[in-house]
Amino acid sequence: MAETQTPQFERDAAEVADAQRNIQAPLDAKEQRSFKPSEDDKPAMQAGARPYPAPPFPEQHQVKPGLESRLDPAPMYDAPFYKGSGKLKDKVALITGADSGIGRAVAVLFAREGCDVSIAYLDEESDALVTRAAVEAEGRRAILVPGDVSDPAYARLAVAATVNALGKLDILVNNAAFQEHVMDFEDITEEHFDRTMKTNLYGYFHMAQAAVKVIPPGGAIINTGSVTGLLGNKDLLDYSTTKGGIHAFTRSLATHLIDRGIRVNAVAPGPVWTPLNPADKLGPQVAEFGAKTPMRRPAQPEEIAPAYVFLASPQTSSYITGEVLPIIGGYSGG
Repeated sequence: MAETQTPQFERDAAEVADAQRNIQAPLDAKEQRSFKPSEDDKPAMQAGARPYPAPPFPEQHQVKPGLESRLDPAPMYDAPFYKGSGKLKDKVALITGADSGIGRAVAVLFAREGCDVSIAYLDEESDALVTRAAVEAEGRRAILVPGDVSDPAYARLAVAATVNALGKLDILVNNAAFQEHVMDFEDITEEHFDRTMKTNLYGYFHMAQAAVKVIPPGGAIINTGSVTGLLGNKDLLDYSTTKGGIHAFTRSLATHLIDRGIRVNAVAPGPVWTPLNPADKLGPQVAEFGAKTPMRRPAQPEEIAPAYVFLASPQTSSYITGEVLPIIGGYSGG
């Protein structure tokens, strides 16, 4: 069980997860059009410390919010060739959406750099327990804080629980997100639009507002943006809107917090192999996920996480604030 002992927040989180699935179900049912797989037979670019999977993937689909343990192939988050060097020694970070995907990989690398981690997540406890075990395997402390980031009371509790259990808070990573694509603009219901806004924008706002009360000078906030917030996406109108808003929020908050000595930056990933995607797309689309990037594959979470270390550490980014760092697998040039 989660050790924060917040049954009301856990019940609220379960209700939000149900609401997400209710938004997802009719859109899945409507999407019956045929899907044409990519005809590009060129190999995916491999430039990492180890090879990474490329499409086609097995067809798969999940109900929201999705579990990393059910993804095939399993996302690669442990970065075995990444060597820590104390960049975050004795820091404490609160990471939302840390149960899986990018959040889990960030938690692991933060821990490898000497950071204790507060793992915030909705209700995917089995995934969150894996993240906690991975952090502890790096020799650092971790706590679980389940709840809905769109609730300002939960944001305050998550910050307080982090300080109470781990002693302080130096770094906030806003990473939790809701995404559900639609084929027709008219199918975005008010409930759907509201859920995306509340999770992706309100959630970042509430968490940041609670965190800045305790983050000391020299601390950092890192927001997860998206390539969709830079380029737009015809099937993710609401999600792209929130991600563009996150980029603007990042730059505005960075300016606002300069006098407090808190840096604020964002990472804007392209397609990343996480539970967010099979919990959004149907099987045929998942099979071709990331194939249209110049590298012809999605990123693995461990390929994105080092950017968060870079932006969190005062050793590597002390003169960087208000930046949005795209990690999108290349530009098409077209």
